[in-house]
Amino acid sequence: MDLIVNWLKRHLGNPQIVILFGVILGVLIVIIGFGSMLMPVFAGGVIAYLLEGPVQRLQRTGLPRILSVVLVFVLFLAVLALLVLGVIPRLSLQISDFIEQIPEYMIRIRTGLEILPERYPEFISREQVTYVTGELTLQINTTARQLALRSLSGLVDFIGAAVYVFLVPVLIFFFMKDKEEIGAWIGRFLPDDRALVDRIRRDVDIQMSNYIRGKTLEMVIVGLAAYIMLVLFELNYSILLATLIGLSVFIPVVGAIVMTVPVFLVGYLKFGLSSELVWLTLSYIVLQQLDGNVLVPVLFSEVNKLHPVAIISAVLVFGGIWGFWGVFFAIPLATLIQAVIHAWPGEQLNDNGPGPTE
Repeated sequence: MDLIVNWLKRHLGNPQIVILFGVILGVLIVIIGFGSMLMPVFAGGVIAYLLEGPVQRLQRTGLPRILSVVLVFVLFLAVLALLVLGVIPRLSLQISDFIEQIPEYMIRIRTGLEILPERYPEFISREQVTYVTGELTLQINTTARQLALRSLSGLVDFIGAAVYVFLVPVLIFFFMKDKEEIGAWIGRFLPDDRALVDRIRRDVDIQMSNYIRGKTLEMVIVGLAAYIMLVLFELNYSILLATLIGLSVFIPVVGAIVMTVPVFLVGYLKFGLSSELVWLTLSYIVLQQLDGNVLVPVLFSEVNKLHPVAIISAVLVFGGIWGFWGVFFAIPLATLIQAVIHAWPGEQLNDNGPGPTE
């Protein structure tokens, strides 16, 4: 007990740590208290942060910042228009078609599973198959009903999507154009002597910018490669599966394992237990191996890598707290915690504060 009390006295007596706790507490209050209302602002800020890398690259070529911002923003709008007008409608159609075909798919899966006890009675019994198919039917039907109920609120969803489509791009442009002014305005609410906060901010900016921009590029590359692979196999729902495979890279290790199941099931529904299914599964495994052993080292050579145990722990903890978004942002949040741990003062900070960690 004395050890804990002495630790608290030693560290809470450091004004830099008190300022750090104050900043973290303030950010949590804003996110938890006003997150739903300010979601377009948060979305605009995150996307503007992603686009800052291309803007800085254009600036290094000699272009003025405003011209660099306009060029990157126009390119972003073009990609957004392609998604809204080309990809998302086809994706929605594939989701609707999949929901309509669920009863037929369940019959085919049940028929395939019922053969297993006859072929491999020493490994699986008919009672186990009945239990598995019953649970699977229940879960899929529950999910289908939930999706159908969500479709009934389509008007509300359309209005919300319209707000995002028109409001978020405006916020992105102003976040990019007035980056320095916005940063200076936020700095007015912080103490002048904030060496520890500035150190963590620089470290997080280096790690997070490399990570998020790299993950975005990885998502595009893996998604396109998966789409080409699925089209070559003439697999149903190729756009839907490729989108999910691309998004899964934001959750390292866990995402690749989870996506094995839908890829295998859709392949089974098309090919059955055949050599084509084996080749499809092997192709997916090769894609994931190329991603993990070739693409990731190239894109993230400057990023402090997290241990797989830390990744899985972050997914479980933040997913348990914030659900889907906690899982989606588990790695950036873990990176922030890692930066705080690395920057935690082991000795008294000087006036200027140490530089960012390597």
